[in-house]
Amino acid sequence: MRLKPVYVLSVIVVIAIISTWIALPAGFLNIAGAKDGVIIHQGLDLQGGLQVVLEARPGEGQEVDRDVLNGTRDTLERRVSGLGVSEPLIQTRGNNQIVVELPGVKDPQAAVNLLRETALLEIIDTQGQMLPLGLQVNTTLGTIDSVNPNRGATPEASPAADGTPTANGTPAATATASPTPTGPIYQTIISGSDIEDAFPTTDQFGSLVVGFRLKESAADKFYQYTSTHINQPMSIVLDKQVINSATIQNAISREGIINGLSASEVSTLAIQIKSGALEVPLEVVQSRTVGPTLGQDSIDQSIIAGIVGITLVALLMILYYRLPGVLSVVALLFYTSIVLALFKLIPVTLTLAGIAGFVLSIGMAVDANVLIFARLKDELRMGRSIPNAVEAGFRHAWPSIRDSNISTMITCAILYWFGRYVGASIIQGFALTLFIGVVVSMFTAIIVTRTLLRVILTVRPIHNRWWLGVESSQAVSGAAD
Repeated sequence: MRLKPVYVLSVIVVIAIISTWIALPAGFLNIAGAKDGVIIHQGLDLQGGLQVVLEARPGEGQEVDRDVLNGTRDTLERRVSGLGVSEPLIQTRGNNQIVVELPGVKDPQAAVNLLRETALLEIIDTQGQMLPLGLQVNTTLGTIDSVNPNRGATPEASPAADGTPTANGTPAATATASPTPTGPIYQTIISGSDIEDAFPTTDQFGSLVVGFRLKESAADKFYQYTSTHINQPMSIVLDKQVINSATIQNAISREGIINGLSASEVSTLAIQIKSGALEVPLEVVQSRTVGPTLGQDSIDQSIIAGIVGITLVALLMILYYRLPGVLSVVALLFYTSIVLALFKLIPVTLTLAGIAGFVLSIGMAVDANVLIFARLKDELRMGRSIPNAVEAGFRHAWPSIRDSNISTMITCAILYWFGRYVGASIIQGFALTLFIGVVVSMFTAIIVTRTLLRVILTVRPIHNRWWLGVESSQAVSGAAD
């Protein structure tokens, strides 16, 4: 049983109102903050930022396979999430590269340093020695050559327990230079993989510090060690460089802090500890900074091109198809509001190529209407009545619309997969926006335009075929409905 056109129209109107409300700027009718954060996310080429290509440089005896590369990518994603960058894109390319795009990043060099550092945190048994800050050491988790430390000398830091047990740090003399490590390999008590969480916090004096919480198994091990080594020193090592030496005064359980750091170092170290060490060292092979001015120029030119194109298409549809052309323009406006709303809700990171895909999908939405209206005119020329010609036009045009759009969607899926494999976000953006546009265009062309025509024919029947783009002399008399 077919629903009455007026009921379908009611649903369409509701969808149109909601989608238009979402598509409009976030500050417009933001009821109870419902639209907070619902924005168009701009890609690197639109708002500017940093693109870095990192290449895996494995050490001796280390291999880089897809699992290692994917694990390293996941670690980078956790690190970047701590930077507060909106819509970062991190993906593998080939068998040994990772592409990182950071739209809107304010300090490109700091971001690059954060991405490269291995950040292997260890608390080591110093064998009764008070190790100086800045000293580079070999540990049971690897030698100095196994990491690529690029941090300078770090301010004094000390571990402490949360609550009664404490380890009061004894300030050590700051090393003027990092001596070449010789001597024993120090035993690692716990490492960064034993840490459950790390976060910026404050100590009892209100100073900014890095707080950390150990996993249960590691907490037991750490407690056993500290309880049997009271009044003996231990050191915190980051990338094989001592950043603190302290004397154990009480048994330490699950929580602790690292103090003596600047505000920026606290934030960076917390991110690195929480995200873990990279599975393989990375080298920057390409770095590109995109200015926001270029992105804004691209947006302005794209908007102008889109307005001019849509206006010309609308005029052509109205002049050639008349009433159906007017309805197709209405459906096109409806289409635009739905697509923009989906871009915000999914959300889609919009790039210049993505805008191109969106504009192309508008053309395909009009193309579906062209097929329908051309078939409608053929039915009218054969002498069918207007209501029957409308239904026949949509029914006979549907197979062509379905097959062509499904072919386009399959192509979009292939392009998206290919773009993800080679690390080309420009291809992914084009494929994703075109796919969404094609799906929505099928809905607006078949459902919205047909419903509008049905409602008009129900409310006020049309007898003059001229309104449907056919002259009366073109109709073939005697054709059966």
